[in-house]
Amino acid sequence: MNVVIIEDEARTARQLERMLKKYDGSVHILAELPSVKEAVAWFSEHGSGQPPQLDLAFMDIHLEDGLAFRIFDQINLTVPIIFTTAYDEYVLKAFKVNSVDYLLKPVEYDELVAAIEKFKSTRSQPVLPDLKALVQLMQKPASSSFKERFMVSIGTKIHSIEVTDIAYFYSEEKATFLVTKGGQLLPLEYSLDQVSGLLNPGHFFRVNRQIIIARTAIQVVHAYSAGKLKLDLLPVSRQEVFVSTSRQSEFKDWLGR
Repeated sequence: MNVVIIEDEARTARQLERMLKKYDGSVHILAELPSVKEAVAWFSEHGSGQPPQLDLAFMDIHLEDGLAFRIFDQINLTVPIIFTTAYDEYVLKAFKVNSVDYLLKPVEYDELVAAIEKFKSTRSQPVLPDLKALVQLMQKPASSSFKERFMVSIGTKIHSIEVTDIAYFYSEEKATFLVTKGGQLLPLEYSLDQVSGLLNPGHFFRVNRQIIIARTAIQVVHAYSAGKLKLDLLPVSRQEVFVSTSRQSEFKDWLGR
């Protein structure tokens, strides 16, 4: 079986590849694509709708340059897809009214196997997802679909941190941290990819692979001659923060809302 993995978290992509090999050692990964742009380019080069050599695609919903649904705006994909998402369980159940599988991150091996077996059983009669309904669901401003607080360990105690008190989240050396508006640095038991699916996109934006920022944390946006955007945050971040080139247009739109 030949598959493509469309996923912007390298660690998640590697984990998915390992599980696929465990399921079937003959599985061949044709490509790992981290963005809408790279996915569109790959499919355009290899046969557009469904490349003849491709059997199945695994697609993260949140990519480094926007929602994966933007791929479908540019290419008429007909390849069977198993989506992955960090959204809450009840949203996942809503997704499942479509006849394409959706896996909740972190992906469990048994669920992956079940999804592949479902794909195989319906292979002769593939059913494409209702993408319009999915986009509407993703954009629906239902407050219950977003986290309001995170539980974190501080010493021997567990504390509840309100999302409204968080300035930004970032990943470093395979660990994820949140920084409060008061400057507290606290570890999280989530990947940054999971965090991105739990936050209200009206209030938080993932500017690059390493950091998600709250609108209220932005103090100054510096525009450089090479087209780069550098952000000054409060509290001050440990490293310089730049907006990924592929996300600049979307960032400006978000900032202007």
